[in-house]
Amino acid sequence: MKPAKHVALEASALHSPRASSLVYVAIGMVFGIVLVKSEVLSWFRIQEMFRFQAFHMYGIIGSALVVAAGSVAILKRYRIAALDGELISLPPKDMGRGYRYWIGGTVFGLGWALTGACPGPLFALFGAGVPVMSVAVVSAIAGAWLYGYLRPILPH
Repeated sequence: MKPAKHVALEASALHSPRASSLVYVAIGMVFGIVLVKSEVLSWFRIQEMFRFQAFHMYGIIGSALVVAAGSVAILKRYRIAALDGELISLPPKDMGRGYRYWIGGTVFGLGWALTGACPGPLFALFGAGVPVMSVAVVSAIAGAWLYGYLRPILPH
């Protein structure tokens, strides 16, 4: 049996930034594999969805909405805390005038139309061996950086 001192050190090592980052990378890799294997990244599946030719994507989006709504309901009902002990809270959304939603939605839609993928799957597509997505990944990162830079002067 290990002394208590070593157990405490091991437990704190699990909450180190490096260990947390590795966990996030591993979860992201598994999520990317799920996206590839479920054909969510397939341009043809996305085209089928927009042409109302198949239920595949609607089923995946619908099941994601059910899981997300259930998760939010559980978080609110049972007041669950994060691993660091801080209570998880979901503040109410400030709609403002709505500019950020229609402008953001338009930019998102244009990016999806031009690349054939929304931002999250870009990394999975690149990892799956679609090297042309490197242009979209770099552009998405540059766009996020530009937004962060311009955020103080943008209307919210």
